[in-house]
Amino acid sequence: MSPTPLRPGARHRAVVLMVILGCQLMMTLDASIVTTALTHIKAELGFTDSSLSWIQNAYVLAFGGLLLLGARAGDLLGRRRVFIAGTALFTAASLLAGLAPSAELLIAARTLQGVASAFAIPSTLALLITSFPEPEERTRAIAIYSAVIGAGASVGIIVGGVFTEYLSWRWGLLVNVPLGILILALSPRYLPETEPRPGRVDILGALSVTVGMSALVYGLVEAAEIGWGSAQTLLPLTASVVLLVAFVLIELRAAQPIVPIRLFSSVHRSGAYIGRILIVGAMFSTFYFLSQYLQNVRGLSPLATGLVYIPMTGMFFAMVYAVRWAGPRISKPVLLLTSLVTAGIGMAWLSRIDATTPVVSILPPLLVLGIGQGIAIILLTDFGMAGVDPGDAGAASGLVNTAHQIGGSIGLALLTVVYGSAVHHDPAPGAVAQAHGYSTVFDVATGFYALAVIVALVMLTAHRRASRSTAPITVAAAS
Repeated sequence: MSPTPLRPGARHRAVVLMVILGCQLMMTLDASIVTTALTHIKAELGFTDSSLSWIQNAYVLAFGGLLLLGARAGDLLGRRRVFIAGTALFTAASLLAGLAPSAELLIAARTLQGVASAFAIPSTLALLITSFPEPEERTRAIAIYSAVIGAGASVGIIVGGVFTEYLSWRWGLLVNVPLGILILALSPRYLPETEPRPGRVDILGALSVTVGMSALVYGLVEAAEIGWGSAQTLLPLTASVVLLVAFVLIELRAAQPIVPIRLFSSVHRSGAYIGRILIVGAMFSTFYFLSQYLQNVRGLSPLATGLVYIPMTGMFFAMVYAVRWAGPRISKPVLLLTSLVTAGIGMAWLSRIDATTPVVSILPPLLVLGIGQGIAIILLTDFGMAGVDPGDAGAASGLVNTAHQIGGSIGLALLTVVYGSAVHHDPAPGAVAQAHGYSTVFDVATGFYALAVIVALVMLTAHRRASRSTAPITVAAAS
């Protein structure tokens, strides 16, 4: 049978999707691609135990702190223009990181990568919405986009393990250079440009949210390293609360807010942001701690550690088709609730590990996690953009990605504290105590999913109330 010919413009849209997904995957996996290489990086560049975490944190801190400002920049200056500028900076920063001769220069380059991602990533989802106006195509594109986001961290661990085992950890960063050049070559020709909007940046709002979110992440990082009682922890956390409250007050009064408060008027959108913070916090931490468990307790190589994640990564992408099949048959709030319960079961199952658990026994809970998390990420992305005005697409995309990044950083910082406390109070010998620490981390991560289930129940209740009073609501515009 001959292949079905592409409809006019379909090939163009396929390239648009490839460019957007390529950028999203490149920048998402960059947060985890060095996870399996941390031991090698520490030995080569002379990191200390405390400074090693900044390889991850420098990226996440800059990324999470500047995302909303990056989204606003795309709205005002044109999303394609900002996307290209962010991608160019990311490509250059990746080259610098891959060639870094010292710990200080590597951290500086990772910070630049985070800054670049904060400006490029918010435009990806907004450009996707613009490029796929037809409801069915848009739903499919969002599902694939969400799968890439969900799988990015695990793909990063797999790729990082391969490079570390056979080449060098540096290739995990240098591989971004040819990918970035390809994206930059295709973007001007294929990506649609949005007209720059008249307006100005809400300077007070931008400063308060950027510094506030950065202070929050920094405070949590310090809590994980030196405890909650230190002034180095309490001062930035207190400052973050003050600044974020000030940000909300500023946005309520601003004529052109950096984040329109109206985006939170929908229970579904607000629930999507909260739910995303919770499940990404659980899953991102799982990638990090499970990688440490497999190497430090079970003695796996970086490559073997990466291979353990392949079945779960496959589930993330397979769930694109599962959601397409289930979407017309099952209410999306019900499907979201079911997926979160499934992911919670997988995490609770994973928390049963100990120092002697066979590696093969870890695969079934990871598969269950992949199914639940894969579906949930797709639906939460969909809900996060539900009914958004095209003029607010950049801000909504920024909120989706901010929830994703902040969820990962908050979850990792909190669960690092949990791990340290569990190991400190366990009198068992090294490997046994470490295994207990990892098991405790996964127990607490299960609690994150339980909270996400409560959020989904609220969303389901709101959906049913709306269905009784008006026509049934839809998740995506015009879908």
